[in-house]
Amino acid sequence: MLGLKLATDPRWANIAEQNLEEILTDHAWCEQKAASNAIYLIINNAELPDLVSTMSEIAIEEMQHFKMVHDIILERGYEFGRERKDDYVNQLVKFCKKNATREEAFIDRLLFAAMIEARSCERFRVLSTNIKDEKLAKFYHELMVSEANHYTVFLGFARKYAGEIDVEKRWKEWLDFEGELIKSYGTKETIHG
Repeated sequence: MLGLKLATDPRWANIAEQNLEEILTDHAWCEQKAASNAIYLIINNAELPDLVSTMSEIAIEEMQHFKMVHDIILERGYEFGRERKDDYVNQLVKFCKKNATREEAFIDRLLFAAMIEARSCERFRVLSTNIKDEKLAKFYHELMVSEANHYTVFLGFARKYAGEIDVEKRWKEWLDFEGELIKSYGTKETIHG
């Protein structure tokens, strides 16, 4: 369904489970960044009422997820750490088209968001099916469903507003790039690490 080229090794969940404080802090920041991305899309595409309405809903939902993760951190007596650099996301940013037209940049931003949501969904599935902590397994299953919905929303908007841009070709390029990129990840207790 997601079209990802490489699945996460289930053993990554064991790495994550060994340091739940770290994975939860990283996850909380990922949710905040996802909300910020939705707001960025609103700010830069205010003339598209359907996009603005949907991104408003996503921004709110992502901040609700942030609060849910933050609440789990506090409930467990963990410390909510500072924002972590997300090397995976930074590498995806570098893949965005340079010197692009406004339309190309818009479509790439939507595909960038779809890519992150797809990988996050896949990682949440791995966590939900492989960690021993039943409460967190259920939590990550619920979030997996939400991330899958976000993935389809971003991809749908890219297709809707592609105009003359061959969005299917560009999406394939994103999938191919991410398939190579992800080979370097899966060894750290971060959502994308």
